Amino acid sequence: MDALLLEYLPILIFLGIAIAVAGIAVGASVLVARQRPDPEKNSAYECGFDAFEDARMKFDVRFYLVAILFIIFDLEVAFLFPWAVSLGKLGAFGFWSMMVFLGILTIGFVYEWKKGALEWE
Repeated sequence: MDALLLEYLPILIFLGIAIAVAGIAVGASVLVARQRPDPEKNSAYECGFDAFEDARMKFDVRFYLVAILFIIFDLEVAFLFPWAVSLGKLGAFGFWSMMVFLGILTIGFVYEWKKGALEWE
């Protein structure tokens, strides 16, 4: 059991360092940057909506679609990392199982692409 836990130690160290670096970066930006928003900073940027309006206003369904597609492909990466680490132990069965998984995701991606879900008009 201890040997199994020691295999996860580098991942925990990496996560600890990543969290520390992110915290330091956020803390440094709060300390160094001016915290006085001007009208340009509060203007509509990527989403096209004003920064402060009614929370019940309608959103375009494409925002939700992009978010769902991001979650799907983000989960794909979450499955790829442990698979790549243990590929030597899994052998041919593990390799072809992941190829089937990636094939299904690719078919879904191509379907969304052909339906025009990724087009932003």
